[in-house]
Amino acid sequence: METKVITISREFGSGGRSIGREVAKRLGIPFYDKELVDQIALESGFAPTFVEEHGEHAPTRSRFAYAFSHQGVPGVMNGMSTADFLWSIQCNVIMQLADKGPCVIVGRNADYILKDRKNCLDVFIHADMDYRADRIVRLYGESEKSPETRLNEKDKRRMINYEHYTGRVWGQARNYDLCLNSGTLGIDTCVELIVAMAKTKE
Repeated sequence: METKVITISREFGSGGRSIGREVAKRLGIPFYDKELVDQIALESGFAPTFVEEHGEHAPTRSRFAYAFSHQGVPGVMNGMSTADFLWSIQCNVIMQLADKGPCVIVGRNADYILKDRKNCLDVFIHADMDYRADRIVRLYGESEKSPETRLNEKDKRRMINYEHYTGRVWGQARNYDLCLNSGTLGIDTCVELIVAMAKTKE
């Protein structure tokens, strides 16, 4: 069976985005990351920066909190909180992209959204704290917060968002076809393994 869609879930700083981009390049298929954010923004009416900031983060406890964090966006749409409305649009966009043909989709709970499709390869990329801390400083620079704090905060928000909308445990091996430690294996080896597995499922 041909693998048409590869989903890449990842810990912050583990290199999942870079791995996904290179896998798509090697396989000659579309890569959706920023493009996915832009499409969700277009269909939802949210600014891309808002989608990128909140689309993978923990849902707010107050349905009105989002309303005042972005100009002109109401807190409730069609009876849904802004967070749930964004989730609904995100699901629709990801399914539409998967319908178009083979692709690589990074983040956005795509592994769960496409769980009923048999032609998906779901991957989780992780690494130890030291590796990820060093990597985010090299890529994004220093900040007032320590690298460890930045990593923990980002991953916690992703974890809560994932578990809230999927009922699954984020990063648990049983939810994925392949779990790779980029700190141990290296980015290039992770790419090789994913490409090889995608091809073996054809």
